[in-house]
Amino acid sequence: MTAGELCNRTVYIIRADESVLEAARLMKKHHVGCLVVVEEREGDRIPIALVTDRDLVVKGLTESPADFETTTVSQVMSEGLTKARESERMYDVRKKMRAHGVRRIPVVDAENRLQGIITFDDMVEWMAQELTDLAQLVSREQERESESV
Repeated sequence: MTAGELCNRTVYIIRADESVLEAARLMKKHHVGCLVVVEEREGDRIPIALVTDRDLVVKGLTESPADFETTTVSQVMSEGLTKARESERMYDVRKKMRAHGVRRIPVVDAENRLQGIITFDDMVEWMAQELTDLAQLVSREQERESESV
């Protein structure tokens, strides 16, 4: 399976110059813990960072609580964006997420345009399905053995 096949194509975005208060409102409205920060380039959305609910609290609320309305996403967003290409195998994406210590990873196409996002929860679901498939293989093998006796 590839990142493009597994990713969620509904991605909530924000610009770096918007307020952290707006980011918090969007997260609440859409029931998500993360927004992809994008730049518009020739009509394309190019991911440049992530901003998480944790960023809002740790870097926004605790460091400048009085300025929550004027603090911008660029001041609290996570640096060093880790991305996955649509064609990347999920095993490689999992290794990349672990190596970089990230729970969410935007998925981009060959031109670096935002296509989707994969979260830790998506990875757990995918791996659980993989384990279920393996368990069914063992069960099917036992059935075949008992049929031949």
